[in-house]
Parts: sequence; C-alpha cells; structure tokens
Amino acid sequence: MIKKRLVLHFPAEFVGEPATYKLVREYNLTVNILQATVTPREEGRLVVEISGTKKSLEKGLDYLSQLGVGMQPLARDVRWHQDKCVHCTACVPICPADAFILDRKSMLVSFDKEQCIACGLCIRACPYKAIKILF
Repeated sequence: MIKKRLVLHFPAEFVGEPATYKLVREYNLTVNILQATVTPREEGRLVVEISGTKKSLEKGLDYLSQLGVGMQPLARDVRWHQDKCVHCTACVPICPADAFILDRKSMLVSFDKEQCIACGLCIRACPYKAIKILF
C-alpha cells in the first residue's frame, strides 16, 4: 500500500467533475480530503492523502493528469523557516497532525513535513511568521 499527500489544482471547467468519486470507485483508492477550496466556475484546490496499490495509484493519477488537474507533493508547499523560529512553542499544541515536535530536553521545536496536513492553524498561531503555505 502506497500513500501520497498531494495538492490538486482543478481547472475551472472540471470543478464539477466527480474526480474523487472516480478515484475511489474506478481505481480502488482511498482518498482523504485534508483541505478543500472549491467554487463553481473557478479553479478548485484539494489537499488530499491518497492511498492504494502502486498500480492503482499510477492509474488514478494518470486519470487526473488527463483531466488537466495540476498535482504537486504537499510537502513541497509547506515551509518552516527555522531561522525565524524562536522556539516559543505556539505551534506545538495547536497542530492537529503533530507536525511540530518539542524536544523537552533542548526545548527546541522541529517540523515534520510528512505529518503536516496544511490546515494553516500554525500560521495564525506563529507570532514570528516562521511558517508559510505556498498554494
């Protein structure tokens, strides 16, 4: 079983297309929508975690590509600027995915991109603007 976290950008003409339904039904994939911005007649964006067999995942992503859906790894769009971080820990308790980790010994915060679901709560919590989501 392979799991990928992706940011999907749907062109305006395909926002009404039941793409996630088809990924589940026709390609036997599990689709967990982490975040969505979908407006009729405008570009849509989904942050998803998709899992399935390697073959099913390849076929499903090919289907999305043929629709004209832009895809990029989620981790590429989340930036933690360690040089701006003062390790105040404001992000640690607010993160629902436990992507920010506090080392109790050193009292330093670290960030695990793979855990991040790009919810944006940390951005509002960080007084030093050390976190950005680029989509």
